[in-house]
Amino acid sequence: MTASVAAIDLGATSGRVMLGHVGHNELSVRPVARFPNAPVRTIDGLHWNILELYRSVVAGLGAAVREDPSVASVAVDSWAVDYALIRGGRMLGTPYHYRDERNLQAVEATHALVGPEELYAANGLQFLSFNTLYQLAADREAGTLDLADGFLLIPDLINYWLTGAQFAEQTNASTTGLLSIATGDWDHALIDRLGLPRAVLPELVAPGTALGMLRPEVDVDSPMIVTTVGSHDTASAVVAVPATDPDFAYISCGTWGLVGVELDSPVLTEASRAANFTNEGGVDGRVRFLHNVMGLWILSESVRDWQRADPTVELPGLLAAASVLTTPVSVFDADDPTFQAPGEMPARIAEWCRDHGVQAPRSPVEFVRSIIESLAVAFVSAVHTASELSGKKVSAIHIVGGGSQNELLCQLIADRAGMPVLAGPVEATAIGNVLVQARAHGLVDGSLESLRTLVATAFSPRQYLPYSLIRTRSLIDQRR
Repeated sequence: MTASVAAIDLGATSGRVMLGHVGHNELSVRPVARFPNAPVRTIDGLHWNILELYRSVVAGLGAAVREDPSVASVAVDSWAVDYALIRGGRMLGTPYHYRDERNLQAVEATHALVGPEELYAANGLQFLSFNTLYQLAADREAGTLDLADGFLLIPDLINYWLTGAQFAEQTNASTTGLLSIATGDWDHALIDRLGLPRAVLPELVAPGTALGMLRPEVDVDSPMIVTTVGSHDTASAVVAVPATDPDFAYISCGTWGLVGVELDSPVLTEASRAANFTNEGGVDGRVRFLHNVMGLWILSESVRDWQRADPTVELPGLLAAASVLTTPVSVFDADDPTFQAPGEMPARIAEWCRDHGVQAPRSPVEFVRSIIESLAVAFVSAVHTASELSGKKVSAIHIVGGGSQNELLCQLIADRAGMPVLAGPVEATAIGNVLVQARAHGLVDGSLESLRTLVATAFSPRQYLPYSLIRTRSLIDQRR
């Protein structure tokens, strides 16, 4: 038995609708719609253009049905932490973007109620100033939260508009800071201490739950069922890591670089908290023990800055020149919060270098090489730290998402880690989305390991060996 399903994959800079064709020993995906996802700055801050995003989602679903009328199911995944407040079934306001500045004061107000150490013991989450609980604190201080009777994270909001059902999918809900790391349910005691209303929180559901059929008002001519998956995009991406050996680390690399290992239980040590590692929910109850690194955001923001001055600047040419650059470049801390805000990225990199007594890059090519080198250092450091803190052995690194196409980045990671890097698939998030839907509807079965074997067969990753290993093998061959 084979069938088609649709994956709505919403990233922080773009969205896509993918068609997946799945059956026993059969897996393929293809894009049917791609669209930008650009924030909008208004007088009160930075917001997501959620209505335009929803319009693009519905149009993409229509394109999927025209291409394959037999589509049986659809599921949504997106970035984490952001949400809409609801009253009487209506959205109260346009969701804020996690990069909006309003969260900074809310952090202090939250930590005055519950300190960072106690928060980590309760929810297991790394500190990020835009975590949902801080954003909700900002809404509480503004009085907006008093008006709400509902709260929906971005993929749950899209699901609500598609079906009329209000639920919170567990993997994404685990990023809010409001789930108990011990029970996996809403932590009502913590929620009360933070002065947040319990009543707004929807019922939790697991990945693979059927939410209902598309509402008649949705302009898609298909009796499609809406299913939950790992609706945090990283949760779906980790499902599709094509690992055939359990001793792996992953890097889900796009706007952000999510670097970690998969575990059966959380790590809640003080060393883990101090290293700012997080324990987020994964599909089938797994724990995604990981650290957020700034990711390709630094590179894309730099390119946008150069293009404002010279529209002919293109990333492929810069990467090609950076890959053969022989001039040494400085490495900066890609984890530094100074690189979180949009705009003027090269200037901030140069300022960081000056403040730390190292040579700043002098040309766009040097900047690109410095960024890639710095990301490789940050990624490898996070892999080693994840292994040390969790006790999990790592013998290979899988990099999935858009960053898996960056040959320079993949090779530098392999060289610095001293272990193989397996790159791809690029569309891991959509593939993981498709597989969890397919399993929920009986098109495939088995554990995550079985699903990953199917991915490895259908999307063979490209291997990058560390230079030290290549050199050793070359010397052995010469002696023979």
